[in-house]
Amino acid sequence: MTALPPPSDKKLGLVIDLDTCVGCHACVTACKGWNDQGYGAPLSDQDAWGAEPSGTFLNRVHSYEVTPEAGPAQIVHFPKSCLHCENAPCVTVCPTGASYKRAEDGIVLVNESACIGCGLCAWACPYGARELDQAAGVMKKCTLCVDRIYNENLPEIDRTPACVRTCPAGARHFGDLGDPESAVSLLVAERGGIELMPEQGTKPVNRYLPPRRKDRLEETAPLAPLLDIQASGFAGWLDRLLDRI
Repeated sequence: MTALPPPSDKKLGLVIDLDTCVGCHACVTACKGWNDQGYGAPLSDQDAWGAEPSGTFLNRVHSYEVTPEAGPAQIVHFPKSCLHCENAPCVTVCPTGASYKRAEDGIVLVNESACIGCGLCAWACPYGARELDQAAGVMKKCTLCVDRIYNENLPEIDRTPACVRTCPAGARHFGDLGDPESAVSLLVAERGGIELMPEQGTKPVNRYLPPRRKDRLEETAPLAPLLDIQASGFAGWLDRLLDRI
């Protein structure tokens, strides 16, 4: 019987800056392109050039006009992908064990050869981060580009998720959120980054950095208070956005 690797404190994930994301969808395109040739089977499209195209995407960007509790309305671009939860409900409900969380770095993956496409993981995920690939008949999700980040054949600068490497606005950051001294953890602490929907108890690894009020950009105060919304209030605001997805 093969022994399982010991659990690690390492928590690889993304930090997404809602203040600097411009909604250009470069991350979506880069993710689609890399995963058409990388980990697992290609991401299929149906009727791509027809009147009602559809397809499988591991990363999507939704744009909203929102009104903070104080201040004018503004556009917020909200990227959405798997949050690699510590208590991942998709792993718990999977009847075949196809969905699993790696002990060595916390990345949640799908063993496509064991997936039966039942959709229970999509039903269990409160963030809408799972998609059924209609051509492959299996569930797909963000892998944090696990085939890139450990690939020593790539230049070191490219050993990061495709979405992070491509983002022209520098709105996406990758690193170990289990290390309080890592660059991403320090960024979260400085900017008041939050976890999404903490009341779900899933303990997502990814963090979001709040946007600033656009009518007060000249101020040099810490960014999170510029919204005039406490962290819990901002989390509720994101909850309401997700309800509209």
